[in-house]
Amino acid sequence: MTTNEATPDYRKPFITITMLFFLWGFITVMNDVLIPYLKDSFSLSYFQAGLVQFAFFGAFFFVSLAYYFISLSSGDPINRIGYKLSIIIALLICGLGCAMFYPAAEFRAYPFFLGALFLLATGVTLLQIAANPYAAILGKPETASSRLNLAQGVNSLGTTIAPIAGGLLLYKVFATNGEVTIDSIKIPYLIYGSLFVLLAIIVWRSHLPSFTKEEESTSNSLGALRFPHLRFGMVAIFMYVGGEVAIGSYLINFMKHEDIMGLPEATASIYLAYYWGGAMIGRLCGAISLSDMSSQSSKYVAMIATAVAVFFVVYVVTAIRLDDGVFAMEFMSPSQVAPFFLLIAINFLAFVFGQGNAARVLWVFSISMIALLCIAAFAGGSLAFWAALGTGLFNSIMWSNIFTLAIKDLRQHTSQGSSLLVMMIVGGAIVPLIMGAAADSIGIQLAFVVPIINYVYIAFYGLIGHRVGEDTEIQPEIAA
Repeated sequence: MTTNEATPDYRKPFITITMLFFLWGFITVMNDVLIPYLKDSFSLSYFQAGLVQFAFFGAFFFVSLAYYFISLSSGDPINRIGYKLSIIIALLICGLGCAMFYPAAEFRAYPFFLGALFLLATGVTLLQIAANPYAAILGKPETASSRLNLAQGVNSLGTTIAPIAGGLLLYKVFATNGEVTIDSIKIPYLIYGSLFVLLAIIVWRSHLPSFTKEEESTSNSLGALRFPHLRFGMVAIFMYVGGEVAIGSYLINFMKHEDIMGLPEATASIYLAYYWGGAMIGRLCGAISLSDMSSQSSKYVAMIATAVAVFFVVYVVTAIRLDDGVFAMEFMSPSQVAPFFLLIAINFLAFVFGQGNAARVLWVFSISMIALLCIAAFAGGSLAFWAALGTGLFNSIMWSNIFTLAIKDLRQHTSQGSSLLVMMIVGGAIVPLIMGAAADSIGIQLAFVVPIINYVYIAFYGLIGHRVGEDTEIQPEIAA
């Protein structure tokens, strides 16, 4: 590019892509509302209810693995057909998966629900393979983490709204005579499916820049897998998604526990918004912290303003009630939400300590997660309640930071590397099952110790694992 050429303006394509992040965040977190609903409807154990996440996140593994082998044998599919068509196909598959909930409810068959979830997740998998690297390359490489954090912040808006919207739709609007039945699920998922189809039409009508990379032949048949920092990153993604999904999957049951808050299911589903709203606060603050904003003080002011604004959004939406068809507002007192404000302050200090470095922020947040999980597992009442909900604040930036660290310098293997990272979302299928089995044997509260090992590994990746070079170029501390 010559000095006279204008820098491309990627704002409109980026806005379109962030809509994808919002919708797949929304539909993914609906699983957290589905689990207790299906558990009661089919009289399932915690382990059996965990099969919801196994079916959903298992699709990420199988679809991404198939993508990797196809890319090795016949070239990268996204490179051939383009990001735009890939995204449209993925959205239509998501729409079909949502539509399959209607016959699943008609047949009243739990395996049918699991099959519909697998199909839905197939579409979400393809979306993630295409959209994550696409968002990363829509701008300067040095601000890729910032862009992904911003997109993930919008993703968190979807995950924040989903428990409230899902709880109201299932437990209030489409409940039969005040009772939640299998039929309650039909119309909500038809609505969600329609939204995916509508977004596919919007993408089809939008102009999205085309990025392609020349396929290079290489004597190393592993492709992207020859990069050790990607391999370490794959395990980190497994651990992160497994931890986040496991915590979110059992939060409603955790809040129902008499030693915690003893909340009814419908109320507990609303308070999931603090978990996912915390993730939104952290991701938006991460986007600011890792941006190229020149003034550090301006960054801090913007982060504080963003955190306060998002908190009040969550505070308002969690006050929404629907009793006998009448909307009402029931706000928590300032003293009740004070612990969450304290957690936001600690989250801000962690960002300051991270100094805008993606790897440093990653290990600082991992250590914070370990501390919060210990409190959730061994304390009780309001303290354990807010510690569990506050984990969303510190889970927030992990996907974006791990992802951008892992695909760094992959060049023509970027889409392939993306598929491998998305494949490791299978952690969301495995860890909730392990945590569910633990809950069946030692109780739901003590089961919150299970994800601690996940964050120990992520701390390692932020400290050391991301620094490993290509092939055998391993740094001395790794070799040791």
